Amino acid sequence: MVKNANDDRARRTRASLVLVDDEEGMCRALGKYLTTEEYEVAAFSDPAKAIEAIRAKPPDVVITDMMMPGLTGMDVLRAARKACEETSVIVMTGYGSIEGAIGAMKEGAFDYVTKPLNMQALLEVIAKACRHNRLVQENEALGETLSRTGENEFVGASPAVTEVLATVAKVAPTDAPVLIWGESGTGKELIARAVHAGSPRRKKRFVAINCASIPESLIESELFGYEKGAFTGADRTKLGLMELAHEGTLFLDEIGELPVGLQTKLLRVLQEHEIQRVGAVRTTPVDFRLVAATNRDLKEAIERKEFREDLFYRIGVITVDLPPLRERAGDVKLLVEHFVRRARRSMKRPDLEVSPEALAALEGYRYPGNVRELQNVLERMFVLSDNDTIKLEDVPADIREVAAGSRGSASSAAAGAAVDYREAKDRFERDYLVRLINDAGGNISEAARMSGISRRHLYEMIEKLGIRTER
Repeated sequence: MVKNANDDRARRTRASLVLVDDEEGMCRALGKYLTTEEYEVAAFSDPAKAIEAIRAKPPDVVITDMMMPGLTGMDVLRAARKACEETSVIVMTGYGSIEGAIGAMKEGAFDYVTKPLNMQALLEVIAKACRHNRLVQENEALGETLSRTGENEFVGASPAVTEVLATVAKVAPTDAPVLIWGESGTGKELIARAVHAGSPRRKKRFVAINCASIPESLIESELFGYEKGAFTGADRTKLGLMELAHEGTLFLDEIGELPVGLQTKLLRVLQEHEIQRVGAVRTTPVDFRLVAATNRDLKEAIERKEFREDLFYRIGVITVDLPPLRERAGDVKLLVEHFVRRARRSMKRPDLEVSPEALAALEGYRYPGNVRELQNVLERMFVLSDNDTIKLEDVPADIREVAAGSRGSASSAAAGAAVDYREAKDRFERDYLVRLINDAGGNISEAARMSGISRRHLYEMIEKLGIRTER
């Protein structure tokens, strides 16, 4: 039944909403308003009837009041989540019952809004929920493709990761060049392999090279190959990586380290679709898809004349920004579970697990080395521990200390809970924005990208809270 309902939802052009509020007048008025906003709305003042409708035909979004006689918003939430996990639930609550809304979010609600309703804020939350639903569906489609090809190694369910995977799902079937940006250890090669696995070239080779790991004197012959006798020691003809990637995908990791002279030759290959081996007289046709990655700001490199601007625009038709692990809320737990499952197989330790205390410490660390650092930390603990249960004392001391400091900060914050709610909220937002802007080096556009807040709204918050910035 749920499967058919999902198929039906996929054919709709407008998002479907179920609205639940025991105040009939409020329910009717809000339903009419949302209908004028191009949503397909079914409004119910009886939560029991709403639950019946949700089970029969799961909508894209459910909006439910929390406090109702008889069945409550929590009952509606649980029924909606059980009927279809893809349905996003938004709860409405009064200022005095925020705790109930937070409890609902812990049980899977997408977000909450407070009464009296701010209609613009409600529309923004609904739009965000619909966008999240689309990203999840695209993410699942890509996951099925990667599972079939054995490339499903990029683990995460945070909004940032969901958006990355949705982008990959859209661009993988095309032949457009892809430029992946991310800090060291964020999984750039995994994303490159995912692009290849989802493309029509997936049955051909995926050829990878790290441009920073090969001396400048050798990288040209590695990429282009060479003819016998081209230089001392060239006792035979050797195909370069560009030829080996013919009809497949060539992945140039750390492309920002490619010498400028070779950047010129790469640009010509991308334009002419042919290469000339070192020492060769004739050219050889090549056909590959280029996926490149870097942890550098290539626009800054262009200004310093270290990277060609025309090559940047050639390879950056599609760009994918990988978030650092510290910005992927909730993903550390999923990654720990992933690496535990892998270790159970490779180390033949079927009972291996991480205790809740150890997991809490691991989740409290910021991981400057990103996923690669987390993986190394876990592998070290698995090897050194004599027990199948990884305990808090098995976690490296520096990580334990950071986690303990985080808990101390949380306790201090809780001690000041008697402060007026609005004042505390403003203090939090001000402190958060100051730290965010500092982390972004004063760049508001970068701060907006890091936080997921629109630049316009970020400026509004900065002005409201009286934060001084250098524009």
